[in-house]
Amino acid sequence: MNNERMIDALDREILFHLQQDGRLTNVELAKRVGLTPPPCLRRVKRLEEAGIITGYRACVNHEAAGRGLEVMVSIEVSVSDLETLEGLEATIAAYEEVVEFRRVFGTPDYYLRVLVADYAAYEAFQTSKIIGISGVARVISQPTMKKIKVTD
Repeated sequence: MNNERMIDALDREILFHLQQDGRLTNVELAKRVGLTPPPCLRRVKRLEEAGIITGYRACVNHEAAGRGLEVMVSIEVSVSDLETLEGLEATIAAYEEVVEFRRVFGTPDYYLRVLVADYAAYEAFQTSKIIGISGVARVISQPTMKKIKVTD
């Protein structure tokens, strides 16, 4: 069944409030969406079981945690054999500095979101961990100037 059909306006409101504060108690969430706690909890459980709510986590202030420089990195590869690409993906995905890693259609082949302390840390990351990986042909780095909207 299509999840879009399973979600009504009340479910969307529940999702909105949980995205704003995943630590809300069921009682507080129910109050905010105009339900009593038992049906609110049933809806939340249904959203979890349907895979719409996939987990709960803490939001971290990366600057306060010593990783205040965010760099968007695009990578182009020079190979097309599956074994090399899988090795490249496994290597990059394992780096702690990489907080998001996407393969995309077209050029470039990959986008990364990298969090490090400062420019020196990014230079060390790029030269010691990215450049030299088998298959990497081109790396383009774009430090983030300003975050306008982030919703994840």
